[in-house]
Amino acid sequence: MNSWAATRKDFLRLLAAMPMAPLAGAQSLTVPGKRPMLVHNDFPEVLESPLEAFETWLTPLDAFFVRQHLPRPKVDPGSWKLTVDGLVDMPLSLSLAQLKAMPMYTVPAVLECTGNGRGYFKPAVPGLQWKKGGMGNAEWRGVKLADILAQAKVKPGAGFVDADGADKGVAKTPDYIRSISLKKALLPDTIVALEMNGQPVPEIHGGPLRLVVPGWNGANWIKWLNKLTVAAQMNNGFYMNPAYRYPKRPVPPGTAVKPEDLAVLETMPVKSFIVSPADGYKHPSGALEVRGIAWAGERKIMKVEVSTDRGITWSTAQLGKENFDSSFRMFRYSWKPSGPGYHLLMSRATDSKGATQPIDAAWNPSGYLWNSIDRVGVVVEG
Repeated sequence: MNSWAATRKDFLRLLAAMPMAPLAGAQSLTVPGKRPMLVHNDFPEVLESPLEAFETWLTPLDAFFVRQHLPRPKVDPGSWKLTVDGLVDMPLSLSLAQLKAMPMYTVPAVLECTGNGRGYFKPAVPGLQWKKGGMGNAEWRGVKLADILAQAKVKPGAGFVDADGADKGVAKTPDYIRSISLKKALLPDTIVALEMNGQPVPEIHGGPLRLVVPGWNGANWIKWLNKLTVAAQMNNGFYMNPAYRYPKRPVPPGTAVKPEDLAVLETMPVKSFIVSPADGYKHPSGALEVRGIAWAGERKIMKVEVSTDRGITWSTAQLGKENFDSSFRMFRYSWKPSGPGYHLLMSRATDSKGATQPIDAAWNPSGYLWNSIDRVGVVVEG
């Protein structure tokens, strides 16, 4: 194969082998345990959060998005085991009870699908046409992956940890395995989560065990985690190569990219969007509060600016008190419209390393990492 377009075709053919029930365009439907969600697929579930889910710092579980690559496995918490093998001196087989007996830590972090916002790219790219709701912010509680690896006694020469879940491919669909660097695995906020927003991780979200990799794209947050393999080299399975790779340098929109010019995706970019008012809102008159959220991969949000005049001028918004790496930061801005008619509201965020949202996200063949300045149109009637 000499282009990403070719490998992309193989990628789609493999996904087509899965027992999916695609819908004709995303529809707002109710799924058991969820409020009405935007449903891209109902088996395996692909559910997009509604805009109102982001009115609070933590995304409610009944509105938290879902992205399944493979059908959900059968879960029996009583017999669940997490095995650790590979380049370790002490292979492990840990029950949930043994994990719960270890020191537990709480980590607030955004889980975001790599393709969140794909539906906004022009020209359009294949794949799930996410808008804004392919992500959510939760408090995850569990055991540091570093503590588990310390118990297993990692051998010299190890460089990666392969994470696998109980979900299995069907037909020609490969098993879903991701590699993360040992450096990331040993960070204190990388955890094996047993709880999500104060409850056991729901089965639909990967319970009883889910890998939490703050700041990195959701492809790395392995659900139904039951196996960790310490290795010298990165796994080269399908979901590491060709899937979830990104051009090493910007390319013209619509361009095919050679496989050797692609790199593995890890961290997510700085991003914000306006939650309220919604696009198309009709405002009677008077002042209007603009509210939204911002987040920045592994970094903190330091500033959010709002424009109410199509980007001619920008004003600093008020930020919420919560300010963690890899987590939402709320913002608000009081706006007094200059007069009736159509107004374009925009938001842009800046992170702790000085990176600011671009006017337009870099186009890429898979529609990953969309983070364009947000735009919301409002009609003032008064």
